[in-house]
Amino acid sequence: MHMKDRIYTNWRCEIGADGLAWVTLDKPGESTNSLSSSVIDELARLLDDFESQPPKAVIFRSGKAAGFIAGADIGEFSGLDTAEKGIELVGRGWHLFNRLASVSYPTLALVRGHCLGGGLELALACRHLLVVDEPSTRLGLPEVMLGIFPGWGGMLRLPERIGPQAALDLMLTGRTIDARKAKRLGLADECVPPRVMDSAAAQLVSSGQARRRLPLLQRLLDGPGRALVASGARKQVARRARIEHYPAPYAIIDIWERHRGNALAAPELIDGIVRSPTARNLVRVFFLQERLKAFGKGSSFEAKRVHVVGAGVMGGDIAAWCAQRGLTVTLQDQGIERIAPALKRAYSVWGQRIRDERERRALIDRLIPDPEGHGARIADVVIEAISEDLEAKRALLARLDGEIRPDAVLATNTSSLSIEELSPVLARPERLVGIHFFNPVARMPLVEVVSAEGTDPEMTQRSLAFVRQIDRLPLPVRSAPGFLVNAVLGPYMLEAMRAVDDGIAPETVDEAMRAFGMPMGPIELVDMVGLDVAMAAGRSLAGKTAEPPRCLAERFAAGHLGKKSGKGFYDYTSGRANKAAAGAIPAGLAERLVRPLLERTQQLVDRGIVADTDLADAGVIFGTGFAPFTGGPLNYLRSQHG
Repeated sequence: MHMKDRIYTNWRCEIGADGLAWVTLDKPGESTNSLSSSVIDELARLLDDFESQPPKAVIFRSGKAAGFIAGADIGEFSGLDTAEKGIELVGRGWHLFNRLASVSYPTLALVRGHCLGGGLELALACRHLLVVDEPSTRLGLPEVMLGIFPGWGGMLRLPERIGPQAALDLMLTGRTIDARKAKRLGLADECVPPRVMDSAAAQLVSSGQARRRLPLLQRLLDGPGRALVASGARKQVARRARIEHYPAPYAIIDIWERHRGNALAAPELIDGIVRSPTARNLVRVFFLQERLKAFGKGSSFEAKRVHVVGAGVMGGDIAAWCAQRGLTVTLQDQGIERIAPALKRAYSVWGQRIRDERERRALIDRLIPDPEGHGARIADVVIEAISEDLEAKRALLARLDGEIRPDAVLATNTSSLSIEELSPVLARPERLVGIHFFNPVARMPLVEVVSAEGTDPEMTQRSLAFVRQIDRLPLPVRSAPGFLVNAVLGPYMLEAMRAVDDGIAPETVDEAMRAFGMPMGPIELVDMVGLDVAMAAGRSLAGKTAEPPRCLAERFAAGHLGKKSGKGFYDYTSGRANKAAAGAIPAGLAERLVRPLLERTQQLVDRGIVADTDLADAGVIFGTGFAPFTGGPLNYLRSQHG
């Protein structure tokens, strides 16, 4: 049978008159390509066919607009119920990609869009890698984010291609890089614009050119110097993750150092990682994230202009983020002098992050100071982000209601007032929604989309679509004090401060929760939020009669408001929390501190504030950083009782 006549489900192979084989991966019925077992099996058959009829060269590419290959098919992970199945999964890709790497004819991966995990491992097994210079092109080995490792050759070939330190940095953080950085690091041979990608690929794969050799020092570090590099990497990882919570990064270092990236040489490690509770829970978190992303898909609404009222830290950062995501943004406050600090902050961040001057200029042009509020009349989305004062917010919303387009989304970023308290002043109270961001806006992926009884479902749907459009994770919640995230953080921070009242040092309280797996301790979190906000939130959430913790009341009375005033529970004169050494952690302290958070999360599900336990877990993980390796608070609660 001639190569051209062979029928594949996932792959297409076209051989030109010049003898070049163009092999296109295009999984039917999917928007993105992933390396499922059927894709892998067919690739093995393709290589069989090429063995009997070797082409002049092979170019691998994608038939999907979204990108090259998103990675392995994560859905297949749930079936790994025995050690043998995990080892077989690793072996399948390892052997196949080794075979691809050793073929006699030249091979090239033409990468446009995302090329992640197993997708990058396939590309690394090709002789040449050509990247297309456009914003959607991202390359990386993010397996560590799922609690696993790149077992299909990534741990062998990435260090060989770019040197072990840069390779370990990418594998241990799960970070992705763009096309230009891939070329700079030596991961890609060439970086070309889309219009010439096919001709450039054909030229490179036919050139007979050898791949750039790794410099001598890097070759030494990938050989005799391995122990030195591994020791440095372990120290770096230990600063960010504990081995009992996140074993995968430690396994990556071990497999690279001791087995040259071949996980099959350490089968006990494969089973210990692939079927670990951490991997199971991080895969769960991945699917929770996909579920949140899907909320934005039910609407054709696409915003072009956003108007933000309130240029404080929150409003200014929301405006800057929207501009960064390609929207035209008008930012309103009482006078240009109130808006200037927000602009200055945005320009400073962009100056550090964006090298291309034209791109930076275009971004600056999209963020428009608007003290008179003219932008409100033409905006698709209008966000109120002034201080938490009921009467001031009502007055502003009533005025905006009369100015903005009838089909525009009118949103409040309130964190403690309910939609029901704010909406009666509107001619159409059903149009008001909550779009609640978290601080810092650029780092916190979750945005709560709040609706009340009688909220127009179309406005809710548009708000969800808008949140996805600006690359954030929307969580639908019902209107109630503190919604989901602040409502569960309140009792948690309160219990932490009660522990301080009981004589436990703030440093010890924080260390107990960092050891539990939180990204930040609850006392430092109070300092970040602000002691004034904690006092006000405590009153509104716990009722006027509840006594605030003594340690909070005393510091608040002394004017110590937390990080923003330079002093709270900790001193911030150096720019970061100045902490004494933590004492011995009393037995059961972490359980005591986390219990109110777990109980409140369950109560909010029972009351229908959030639709179900999975969404509650997603909200608390992405809104607070709650230890992802647990799979979320309610998943953790089930595992404790299970």
